[in-house]
Amino acid sequence: MQAHGRRCAVQQALRAPFFRRRLAQIDVERLDHHDEWAKIPILDKEALRAMSDEEFYRDFCISPESQDPVLEFWRSGGSTGRPLFYPRSRRDLEGALEGFARVLACAGAPNAARVHCSFPLGIHPAGQMMVRGAQHLGMGVLMAGAGTTTSSAMQLELLSRLRPQVWMGMPSYGVHLSNLADQEGVKPAGGSVKLLVCSAEPMSRAKRDKLEQAWSAPVRDCFGMTEAGMMGVEDGVVDGFRIWSDLFLIEVVDPSTRLPVSDGQIGGLVVTPLAMNSITPFLRWYSGDLVSLRRSIPGNGPFSIFPVLKHAHRTTGFFKIRGVNISHAELEELLFRNAVLADFRCEAVTIEDEDSLRILTELKRGADPELAVRQLRDQVKRAFEISAQVIVIPSGTLASQFESTIKAARMIDRRDAAKQ
Repeated sequence: MQAHGRRCAVQQALRAPFFRRRLAQIDVERLDHHDEWAKIPILDKEALRAMSDEEFYRDFCISPESQDPVLEFWRSGGSTGRPLFYPRSRRDLEGALEGFARVLACAGAPNAARVHCSFPLGIHPAGQMMVRGAQHLGMGVLMAGAGTTTSSAMQLELLSRLRPQVWMGMPSYGVHLSNLADQEGVKPAGGSVKLLVCSAEPMSRAKRDKLEQAWSAPVRDCFGMTEAGMMGVEDGVVDGFRIWSDLFLIEVVDPSTRLPVSDGQIGGLVVTPLAMNSITPFLRWYSGDLVSLRRSIPGNGPFSIFPVLKHAHRTTGFFKIRGVNISHAELEELLFRNAVLADFRCEAVTIEDEDSLRILTELKRGADPELAVRQLRDQVKRAFEISAQVIVIPSGTLASQFESTIKAARMIDRRDAAKQ
């Protein structure tokens, strides 16, 4: 399947002016040989950033066939700097649907499950495609969308009334809903949810633990990108994502040399879609993710035939405060593990011409504010060797702010705004 997919992917790309120049010396009949495949230049975000919208649609995209017209557009995830909108044909959507539907099946969702979808419903495709994937498997779906579509208070009411077995959405919004439920002294959905399916954000160990404890249900993270589709999901058996290697050709390369790394070693992710390339032929797309790939990992069930990709989570940002690099992921990990914090937001700010870290915190019911502040300052000092300004704010303050956004922005650099 991959041998056939490689040839079709290259033949399809040759229809686009952008790729005809890049593939002039490629022998399509020898693509099964690594040395020939490796001649194909790796495509990175800089190549797309250099194009205007007109150039992208004229040179990179393939004119849709009359029998397979464009049905919708998918917004890029922003990795190209300026969001692009990728045309998708019926054939593209059929291939994409397979990848999204497998997520729920591999994650262990019951075939007749009732699903509450809190993924954003809009120009980014994840929400709509997850809904279609669930319906494709015969599941009943409540399309609530994120808090911008249906208020979080209403979502909690719907969860309680309809009692779904599966909740799906961004992990930060799952934490947000559980915090609101905790303020009312209840479990989200009254404890009916038996599975959480998340995507679109880094999943730290602390965030996973918080979600699983709050919802009393296991979390299954899934992995994909707008350029290629939904590529895989955790099966709950192995550490990593089972990747649909019949739909995507996966390579892991050294970020500097762009040469392949050994099985299980960390490198940059290179993806070639084999089933969703009728108009946008992403060929050897370098996503910027740092991952490892193991090609033969035992498991249970039909999905155990697929390789396992593990994300290294090394592409997250950081604050640089008084010469100290503070990783967002490490700071988030520390705060999520604090038992008395209900929610938080971290800000890099300028106070009296000096860079500082400010942590806005909401505390769980019954917590001692003075003790919580003192302990949190000590934890940050030990972990990052800087002093933080810790401010306790009323419960629900952050929730009302998160309501107006798709993603809960917990790490914000306000220093540039203060200078303007």
